[in-house]
Amino acid sequence: MKQIKGLAVLLAFSMLTGCASVYPVGAIFTGVNLPVAVTSNSSKVMKNGTAECHSLFAMFAYGDCSFDAAKKDGNITKMTHADWQVRNIFGIFGSYKLIVYGE
Repeated sequence: MKQIKGLAVLLAFSMLTGCASVYPVGAIFTGVNLPVAVTSNSSKVMKNGTAECHSLFAMFAYGDCSFDAAKKDGNITKMTHADWQVRNIFGIFGSYKLIVYGE
């Protein structure tokens, strides 16, 4: 019986602790929009471009979420700022989008 209680405490402790993250993480659902970067380039924001990555079962990740991919998507040569959009459901499916703005 002591072994079962010890295992239960260990399991509960491991579920309540998590890895450090650069954005807020919800245990069931995560849906956040965050600023990522601001440059000294001050101009009217005329264009935007996106780059996306995805994860499955917190085991497989694929895609290109680089600044270069997002700038290429929006045909941007001078970036002014960028935002990060995260959606994750139970760690089963994750969608990560980088949005860059500029001219």
